[in-house]
Amino acid sequence: MGTDTVREQAADEAAERRREQRGWYVYDWACSVYSTSVLTVFLGPYLTSVAKAAADADGFVHPLGIPLRAGSFFAYCVSASVILSIFVMPLAGAAADRTGRKKPLLAVAAYLGAAATAGMFFLDGDRYLLGGLLLIVANASLAVSMVLYNSYLPQIAPPEERDAVSSRGWAFGYASGALVLVANLILYTAHDTFGVSEAMAVRICLASAGIWWGAFTLIPLKRLRDRRTTSSSGTSTHGWRQLAATVRDIRRQPLTLAFLLAYLVYNDGIQTVISQASVYGSEELGLDQSTLIVAVLLVQVLAVAGALGMGRLARTYGAKRTILGSLVAWTVTLGAGYFLPAGAPVWFFVLAAGIGLVLGGSQALSRSLFSHLVPPGKEAEYFSAYEMSDRGMSWLGPLLFGLTYQLTGSYRDAIISLVAFFVLGFVLLARVPVRQAVRDAGNPVPDRI
Repeated sequence: MGTDTVREQAADEAAERRREQRGWYVYDWACSVYSTSVLTVFLGPYLTSVAKAAADADGFVHPLGIPLRAGSFFAYCVSASVILSIFVMPLAGAAADRTGRKKPLLAVAAYLGAAATAGMFFLDGDRYLLGGLLLIVANASLAVSMVLYNSYLPQIAPPEERDAVSSRGWAFGYASGALVLVANLILYTAHDTFGVSEAMAVRICLASAGIWWGAFTLIPLKRLRDRRTTSSSGTSTHGWRQLAATVRDIRRQPLTLAFLLAYLVYNDGIQTVISQASVYGSEELGLDQSTLIVAVLLVQVLAVAGALGMGRLARTYGAKRTILGSLVAWTVTLGAGYFLPAGAPVWFFVLAAGIGLVLGGSQALSRSLFSHLVPPGKEAEYFSAYEMSDRGMSWLGPLLFGLTYQLTGSYRDAIISLVAFFVLGFVLLARVPVRQAVRDAGNPVPDRI
């Protein structure tokens, strides 16, 4: 084979890789609107208000006969969705690796979640149980889809590109969230002009996120390609046996497991802040919905810059050190949030800016760092374990948040309790020798990690 032919083949492979990468970015663009508009901004306060409308004189609702404070219902539903994810995600990851057919599984998870989100249009009156059910289905579906989505990263990006590719994916997601939040803000603040009630405006915003998610998912489904594996003769009926084998295999990679434990802890804090911030702002600080939308929009815009900026820092200082720095920033920011005065939007915006600058980067770099710790050929299985740490195991934070509020009646006490996740996560991550972990996984060690 001539030199020119080799160059042409390499150029073609690079062009195909870039095409897949661009399609991969678009799934972040598609599904991140759920995380921002639904989970972070609208659903928490709205579902809480629906639960309060259904509450008894003492402020309790009684799903399945269990007395729950209405103000804790949303947090408990988030925890329930995560617990469901724990059982489903490993099966999806094992099935994807055994069959090599990730796209059909990604399509099922994405469109189930999109449909549940669109169904939130019918959440009105005192239908808090419907809202809880749709939240659980949508959240669990998103978690499963992210297992499959993340598992493409080692296949579409060589080691030297992964920090940048992962960061661009997060940047696409935050840019999408910001764009849709602008439209949400216009509809919500001018709902009278559009001839709809405030509650109807919220329901439209919720449903539109599901439509957006489903529409843009078509692009990655067209551009990403399945790769057949040597173990493709298996079927998903062997999922539980494959899950047990995956757990045993990860235990033979103790340093990868140590990273997952650290990520489980600090990401639990991150996910809880994301899902409960709007409830804290509305219920404890007395801020209106428009203020919350602007604050989250600020987070989205700065998160784009933060994800790209921290990606550059990782090239200089390594991903591990950059993540550790972000955890310090998270701890300081969350501690400051405890002392925010009620009814002061400016200080809430300052807090939102601090969160935005570290949010995207800490998540993007964690994903790219983990991709180096995955043994070749086991991407979906290992990323199912990663996603369990990312979303599937992030039930302790919401549960602690809900229990703290249930016991104290104070959202300030609930928010400050989350500091422990960042402090402990920092300590655990600092103890992981990542270079040795990469070598143990059988992967080349980048110059900076």
